[in-house]
Amino acid sequence: MTRSRRARWSVVLCLAVLSALLLALGVWQVQRLQWKQALIAQVDARVHAAPAAAPPPTSWPRLRRDQDEYRHLRLSGRFQDDDATLVQASTVLGPGYWVLTPFRSDDGSTVLVNRGYVPGRAAPPAGPGHTSITGLLRMSERDKPLLRENDPGTQRWYTRNVQAIAAARGLGPVAPYFLDQDATPGAATGAPVGGLTVIAFNNNHLVYAITWFALSLMAAGGCVLVARTGQPSTS
Repeated sequence: MTRSRRARWSVVLCLAVLSALLLALGVWQVQRLQWKQALIAQVDARVHAAPAAAPPPTSWPRLRRDQDEYRHLRLSGRFQDDDATLVQASTVLGPGYWVLTPFRSDDGSTVLVNRGYVPGRAAPPAGPGHTSITGLLRMSERDKPLLRENDPGTQRWYTRNVQAIAAARGLGPVAPYFLDQDATPGAATGAPVGGLTVIAFNNNHLVYAITWFALSLMAAGGCVLVARTGQPSTS
């Protein structure tokens, strides 16, 4: 075999391997698309389900973000308004703050409740006395490196980090999640605006799959073209 033929077949082999790899990436993205669609359907079902009783403290260690976030829950108890914490927020209503208030449930456990949005740092009206509320379970937020760090000393909060807020307020054991409270019809003027949870998932897997499949086809075409180069013609 001449050097030129060896070089040509080396290119053919490389293109064939590249085509197979790109095809595998496309198949992987299709699998990711199916997983993401199933996740979106599961979350949609949780959000629109009738509110269920909040998980008891014995089940807190078993809560998982992928299995439990956005469950629709119901709590009964009292707000502890003196320990409310304002967390910087950006919402459809504009910039402002989330009002995170400890809620002492009837079973004695404490859950941080995001009562909703307020535009400024002025103290919102206190919550009602003993009450029942509903909302969506949200797992504690991780600190975000692109934001400023939380500063408990000056009460400057940028993430809804449940454990950090509980430690700063001396709340003791709290649920590992917070509750995004539903909108409250007939709420007092100036009360936090609930029901602003944004549920959105990036789902570009179909575009990625098409891209990988197209590149795989191009590599396969190049493989065939190079393989046929230099073949003797027939008459």
